[in-house]
Amino acid sequence: MPLWLSEDNVAGLITPGEAVPVIEECFRRMAAGQVELMPRRRFAVEGGYFAVMAAADTGLGMAGLKSYTIVEGQLAFVVCLFDLKDGSLVATIAADRLGQVRTGAASGVAAKHLARDGATSLGLIGAGWQAESQLAAIRAAVPSIERVVVSSRTEARAAAFAEAHDAELAETPADAGACDVVVTVTTSKDPVLRGDWLRDGALVCAVGANDPRARELDAEVVERATLVCCDSLEDAKLESGDLIEPVAAGRLDWLEVQELHDVVAGEVPGRQAETDVVLFKSNGIAPWDVAIGHEIVTRARERGVGVEL
Repeated sequence: MPLWLSEDNVAGLITPGEAVPVIEECFRRMAAGQVELMPRRRFAVEGGYFAVMAAADTGLGMAGLKSYTIVEGQLAFVVCLFDLKDGSLVATIAADRLGQVRTGAASGVAAKHLARDGATSLGLIGAGWQAESQLAAIRAAVPSIERVVVSSRTEARAAAFAEAHDAELAETPADAGACDVVVTVTTSKDPVLRGDWLRDGALVCAVGANDPRARELDAEVVERATLVCCDSLEDAKLESGDLIEPVAAGRLDWLEVQELHDVVAGEVPGRQAETDVVLFKSNGIAPWDVAIGHEIVTRARERGVGVEL
């Protein structure tokens, strides 16, 4: 029988740190050619949009569809999982928390494979809900992180985040931008991170902008990067304003952009020197939803959590 899992169920079944190895294995299956994905497609509706994305993971034996609405500021997310052995519906999962966890875990994987050895500082530009999972996953993936600096356009939010998560409040965004690992996780449509803030050896995880008309990074961030990678080239060419605009301006070529799964699998070199600036552009892809959904359902069955439909 299919299983229904609520947001509360999901929150109690997996943490961002626990999700890091799950997403890392998802990247390995992608590199092995076991995953096919459909990039996100958005349909305009009055007051917002309806989005759909999907993936089939033959290595996992699962396929899934994630769909969600954002209408008049209200959000609703759901993932449906199917068993590829018999085509049956395995579960329907409320997926707001799931999305937060898998997005943070992907940055954790990027930090594990691309941060310089001995990285000790993490800068967060953005202090919302998504920033929480970014922090938790990267702390789990890079245990050498000792210092966290957070910046937000809303100082009160940044201060509350810093107090709640054992972090420092940045005096300026440049303070967060000068760390070993820098995460941009905002809703801004205009750059929030400047390349001249970055120290040599920095890893940048750009998470917030997944719209061709939005950018979190200025041109110098991309120009300084000796390695630029993304979660999916197919998706990046549709959604990554942070890459689309530099390509259009002749500052970057799509042939130079790698996919993180190839780095994780050792098929493409990652960081070449401790002084390299490295960029991971994350848009969020459906294989992550399938992988985390499968893990959550497995844990739910073991613990007797959820409702049989």
